Amino acid sequence: MFSKPNALIGALLVAFSYALPSPNSHVYDNGASYSSTPLPPSQDPFYTAPTGFEFKPPGTILRLRRAPGNLTSVFGNCSSAYNILYRTTDSQYKPAWAVTTLYIPSIPNNGDALLSYQFPYNSVDADFSPSYSFYTEPSPDVTAGLSRGWFVSVPDYEGPLASDGAGILEAHSTIDSIRAVLFSNLGLSSDVRIALWGYSGGAIPSEWALEFQEQYAPELNISGAALGGLPPNVTDVIFNVIGTIWASHAMSASLGVLTQYPAAYDFFVSKMKTEGPYNRTGFLTINNMSFAEAHVVFAGQNMFDYFDDGSEILQFPIIKTPFQENSVMTYHGVPRAPLFVYKAIHDEVTLVGDTDAFVARNCLMGTNILYQRNTVGEHLDEFTNGDGRALDWLETVLDGSYAEKYSTEGCTVMNVTVNIVDSGT
Repeated sequence: MFSKPNALIGALLVAFSYALPSPNSHVYDNGASYSSTPLPPSQDPFYTAPTGFEFKPPGTILRLRRAPGNLTSVFGNCSSAYNILYRTTDSQYKPAWAVTTLYIPSIPNNGDALLSYQFPYNSVDADFSPSYSFYTEPSPDVTAGLSRGWFVSVPDYEGPLASDGAGILEAHSTIDSIRAVLFSNLGLSSDVRIALWGYSGGAIPSEWALEFQEQYAPELNISGAALGGLPPNVTDVIFNVIGTIWASHAMSASLGVLTQYPAAYDFFVSKMKTEGPYNRTGFLTINNMSFAEAHVVFAGQNMFDYFDDGSEILQFPIIKTPFQENSVMTYHGVPRAPLFVYKAIHDEVTLVGDTDAFVARNCLMGTNILYQRNTVGEHLDEFTNGDGRALDWLETVLDGSYAEKYSTEGCTVMNVTVNIVDSGT
């Protein structure tokens, strides 16, 4: 089957081509018809891969349709939206598929700017993927990008298994969503600039995509990435959130990573207690929850209370190896595009020291980084406090002014004080 990419495979990927269906039709895939009403991914046949998809190169468009329902009215400055099902690669380097939603601005800047926005949905239920959840809970960041004339692609980067925290899959699916969008013939120019943006769980696929770009997608030219609330090590996050209001992150990320490794997943579940207040049945209810629901249900819990082995469950080789491969940044490569990294010094979910170390390590290896450490707020606060700074920085990489405004190479680390949350502005 599909093995780890090398230079030859990379060259072959550049050369592939395929025909697209008409974007104005709701009928694709040999006459299959899809509902004009939004359906959860588990009920919508659009989200299933067609026969033979595994023989297509990564990034191939498998299906394309106008997004059903009123998605364009949910976001400001949006003229149309499309769902694209595309071929990608899972964490074991086997064929997989995912969906991205491409939002087209009402007044585009000549189609020369594409923002790939990785929304932090942090759920192990695919029905809470942004291609569906945005109908009722849209992200203002998408509207902000559209208002600047950017095309905005929002991938369901966790894939059909909702593999929260599985870095390798998330890297591949993010990269291949960009490939699919570039081949969609939906208005992007041939010399489009590309930027990535993600906060917290959305920063994971954004950063990992850059780590994998050189080996997996050498043909892509990504201009930069904004990474907020960066979790450089998902395993560290699991231990950080034990017993806190963020406890569900540990459970979601553990199951999410292991969905990519069926034997490890089965072993993990088999080691859960079957009786008592913290048992297997209770733990696995998270498989049918949004992040917001899980956040409430599991607040204050200790994930390791569900296991007879306690925290040692993560030390079994069958479990430890998938986590090492999927949760530690700079394990697979080094971002070559410039980065804007922003973090609250008092972030309680992913410690600022981890991000400090990530920045120092990548600076030594030649990555250009502007790193801003906010002296106020915690993890959730910085999601809002950092938005304006991220958008302004992204503007420079998408309009071509980055080199002029950030002329020095190397890394700049600074403390800032930005408190938009409390000011109410």
